[in-house]
Amino acid sequence: MPDSPGPGRPHATPRKPWGGRFRQDTDPTVERFSASIDFDRALARYDLRLSAAHAAMLRQVGLLSDADEASLQQGLTRIAGELDANAFPFDPALEDIHMNIEARLGELVGPVAGRLHTGRSRNDQVATDLLLYLRDVTRAAERGLHGLRGVLIERAGEHLDTLLPGYTHLQRAQPVRLAHHWLAFVEMFGRDAARFRDLRARLGHAPLGAGALAGTTLPLDRQATARALGFDAPARNSMDAVASRDLALEFLADCAIACVHLSRLAEELVLWSTAEFGFIELADAYSTGSSLMPQKKNPDVPELVRGKSGRVIGNLVTLLTVLKGLPLTYNRDLQEDKEPVFDSAGTLRDSLEVTAGAVATLRVDIDRMRAAADDPMLLATDLAEVLVREGVPFREAHEAVGRTVAHCLEKDLDLRTLSLEDLRAFHAAFPAPARELLSLERALEQRSLPGGTARTTVAAALDAAGDALRSELAALDASDDTR
Repeated sequence: MPDSPGPGRPHATPRKPWGGRFRQDTDPTVERFSASIDFDRALARYDLRLSAAHAAMLRQVGLLSDADEASLQQGLTRIAGELDANAFPFDPALEDIHMNIEARLGELVGPVAGRLHTGRSRNDQVATDLLLYLRDVTRAAERGLHGLRGVLIERAGEHLDTLLPGYTHLQRAQPVRLAHHWLAFVEMFGRDAARFRDLRARLGHAPLGAGALAGTTLPLDRQATARALGFDAPARNSMDAVASRDLALEFLADCAIACVHLSRLAEELVLWSTAEFGFIELADAYSTGSSLMPQKKNPDVPELVRGKSGRVIGNLVTLLTVLKGLPLTYNRDLQEDKEPVFDSAGTLRDSLEVTAGAVATLRVDIDRMRAAADDPMLLATDLAEVLVREGVPFREAHEAVGRTVAHCLEKDLDLRTLSLEDLRAFHAAFPAPARELLSLERALEQRSLPGGTARTTVAAALDAAGDALRSELAALDASDDTR
């Protein structure tokens, strides 16, 4: 959008503070320091919706004539068109989006524009705009998370029989199915979506009508404006309505948790795409080259997702720090709530989109994964559990198999090749040679408890994840329809 001022509104014109109380112009350095129009213009369309609802209510309660309301509504519609056409004349000298819209409305409809601010303060105005914005971005975040979950479920379905090592401490631990591994992230992102969904239930009380902090003596109909804007009811306490930003904090916390989960997935994409792992290859569209080394294919997309999680965590810390020492009610410090919220919303949106694209298009090296999963040492726990089934206490079984593993490492032996005699040298309770007790497939299939790696268990989990996703999307669609 252009930054040029509107007709008759030069950039550098000094202005007096709001109202007739002041005799001096605001110092230009203060204007620059305190202006928020560079970022709060993101609230422009929400402010227009709020103003349209407020004007309609003022007419209904007799504080505006029919003609004045019609004039105001026409002006607000004209401004909406200018915003759509990127033609709105933003003026940095007017400090924030509210004053920019009010000034432009005055240019379009004349002195009647001054009636629109009847019964409201910029305090309740900005608090309401922010909640309207949060309602939209929580929905967008939930949709983005559902999109990524859908991609992961689809890719997991393609790899139900693809085996690889599961890791603890980044050391090979036990064999798992790639579907099972990716479903772990489906669970994480599902909880993230639920957090945003849960937050929306607390975004239902409209601050509009709270005024600066104590309401107004004018006969406003707060229920009418709340309904018109899609809220459940007016905020119950006027001071809380203008002073609180815990809903923004909750949004930032939800974004931070989701970005941490994205970062963990991104880290695995980076690791798995290395020559040392060789488990996947990212598509060219989600990779970059080196400015010097022609052979390089760098996983820049997941690296950036991993890196951007830090700024989203920082945004949460920023607003926590801003709020921690503020007395009731409104303080100008609260202007610092918007940039962290806008930045986190955009960063999460973009991170979800590019991660979904990267996962959807990556190539899995099934043979390389299977070769890594075929490491016989991944079956050591199964061998210990054989002894447990023979009545041996687990700690005793663990010790015996640990000595068995040390023997195999020292002699460079495959654990699965040990004879019954070999095994009984470490514990007399072994019932059969290792080849009869251990196999990769058996290790997976014997873990058939809920949440386990048996094929039927993972297949059922895939079906359940798909059903849950479809149900959640249907509920989200329904909530959009009833706004």
